[in-house]
Amino acid sequence: QEGEPIYLAVKGVVFDVTSGKEFYGKGAPYNALAGKDSTRGVAKMSLDPKDLTHDITGLTEEELKSLDDTFNNVYKAKYPIVGYTSRRILNEDGSPNLDFKPEDQPHFIITDEF
Repeated sequence: QEGEPIYLAVKGVVFDVTSGKEFYGKGAPYNALAGKDSTRGVAKMSLDPKDLTHDITGLTEEELKSLDDTFNNVYKAKYPIVGYTSRRILNEDGSPNLDFKPEDQPHFIITDEF
């Protein structure tokens, strides 16, 4: 929707990519990544709908390195973190993930709810 923020998640971290709407907005080249956890697509540099998922099963070492590089040097470097996916903060049974570590973003405050 015009005027609404554009969010996408990578590695369970939700970024506000609205400032990059020429890349992620309606009709833009990477719009397929928006609105979901597109970790696999980012790792594979793929916009194929089957790759637009959080699942990293079977990725190569090279793809995992590419994922980490893009996560750190593009998303974390350019866009504010606005939240985390439930997969990041909860275990499959719904209990809190005690290994959850919020990314280093001074403007994002994690509360005891997590």
